[in-house]
Amino acid sequence: MSRQVHFNFGKKLNRRTVLRSTAGVGMSIPWLTAMQKAFAGNEEQKTPKRFVAMTLGLGLHAENLNPEKTGSDYKPSRYLEKLQDIRDKYTVVSGTSHPEVSGGHRAEASLLSATPMGKGAQARTTISIDQLLAKHMGHHTRFPSLVLSSSGNNSPSYTENGSMIPAESSPARLFMQLFVSDSAEEQAKQLHRARQGKSIMDLVAEDAKSLSRELGAGDRDRLAAYFNSVRELEKRMTEAEQWAHLPKPKVDAKKPIDISNPNDFIGRQRLMNDMIRLALSTDSTRFVSYHLGGSGGVVPLEGVDEGYHSLSHHGRDEEKLEQLARVETGIIHAWADFLRGLDGIQEDEGSLLENTSVLLTSNLGNASSHDNRNMPVLFAGGGFKHGQHLAFDQKNNYPLPNLYLSVLQQSGLHVDQFATSTGTMRGLEVA
Repeated sequence: MSRQVHFNFGKKLNRRTVLRSTAGVGMSIPWLTAMQKAFAGNEEQKTPKRFVAMTLGLGLHAENLNPEKTGSDYKPSRYLEKLQDIRDKYTVVSGTSHPEVSGGHRAEASLLSATPMGKGAQARTTISIDQLLAKHMGHHTRFPSLVLSSSGNNSPSYTENGSMIPAESSPARLFMQLFVSDSAEEQAKQLHRARQGKSIMDLVAEDAKSLSRELGAGDRDRLAAYFNSVRELEKRMTEAEQWAHLPKPKVDAKKPIDISNPNDFIGRQRLMNDMIRLALSTDSTRFVSYHLGGSGGVVPLEGVDEGYHSLSHHGRDEEKLEQLARVETGIIHAWADFLRGLDGIQEDEGSLLENTSVLLTSNLGNASSHDNRNMPVLFAGGGFKHGQHLAFDQKNNYPLPNLYLSVLQQSGLHVDQFATSTGTMRGLEVA
């Protein structure tokens, strides 16, 4: 059922009627709103900024993650003991959450948008930080963004109109998309789709001229602004056509073999991490979300014989907590190896890690009680000063959207708010 758009002249127009040409071609409004560039100038930065969000569905046990002491002179927690060699590359953040967001597991949808999901027919969120970056800066690469998962197609990546972007869960398929050139037939199909899209825009634009004659001055201005965004989408289609002509990058790596065991959580994480590193290092994309979710089965690690999801509901049982610690230590160590890999790749200005903001977080601060407060947060790279524990109030949480605003501004977007942010993150300074 299509939405309705209301204009001041007293008529109620079906959204698709507004954009339906005489040839019967229709376009939907939510795709196309507010597409003006939000960053200064048209020149691309010499060394681009990237953003990678890695999100967990089952949290991280706070007592094993967060150091007791704040500041830079903290003693590493159990999970961070073997990360001393990269201590100055990341920041531990505690005492933060998304204001007004609740719902336990349901809050996964709000992880990167920082806005609560509605209920019933209004059950949708708004644009996620990765997609906001891709919308304004993704045109520089073949893939404006990558939305990935360890299993399934759920993701915390959402478009401006609140539609979830399905995730790719196969490293092998992702490798093919990134590095294996399409056949001549497939290239022809891509070109046809791009050109067809542009011809649809032409038809819609002609229809708009006829419609505008029926509108008052205010509505004409709004329609004109709307079609400026349509022209921006046309530009994107032209860019898509240009990418179809360009060869994909060549890499030494071979196509990976997907891990068939759905419970091999750490193995799948490491394999997808390798693909993300290749995508960033070849500048195939600059914005990535990777949802690790939460496997229900037994993770194949020594000393673990109970399902991961069951362990997350530990109820303070010591045996469950010990097994959970083994799983979560593996997750943290895989994340650390990802950072080390990025830090080993040098660019014109610093390492790939220094130019890539890498976030690891979860919607659950306490998975055992489904509590969305005190979200676990590890944040690395991106040109920020690290090597510290930023500890905020555990009872009156600091807004995590402030970190998102810091990332947006550091990436080059001239925005002064994201979701419920109150400013950039206090204590997180640019290097």
